[in-house]
Amino acid sequence: MSEKSIFTRIYEGEIPSEIIAETDNAFAIRDIAPKAPVHLLVIPKSGTYRNVVELAAGDPDLLAEMIGLANSLAAEHADGDFRLVFNTGEGAGQTVFHVHAHVLAGTMTEESIGA
Repeated sequence: MSEKSIFTRIYEGEIPSEIIAETDNAFAIRDIAPKAPVHLLVIPKSGTYRNVVELAAGDPDLLAEMIGLANSLAAEHADGDFRLVFNTGEGAGQTVFHVHAHVLAGTMTEESIGA
């Protein structure tokens, strides 16, 4: 059995964090090191998939559910406009290998990538 990811440990209550939204299969928290005025994470409850490529191939319905949750969060916490970022692989900045989406919103420009 592999070690539980930090996100699994958060969802199971082992690490304190405020879950700000939840669906049947995903949940959302605030990023602890925000890169935008609104920076939230949308995370599957299951740690089955390491990155978005695996998720898209293995469970496209879950990917759609995550995007729907991201959209709802942007409507609630911003003006509805948002950037959705999935880091895939160490070279792209992925540090937790439990797929998750960064929902970024607020005053941003095309040049302000930074997730």
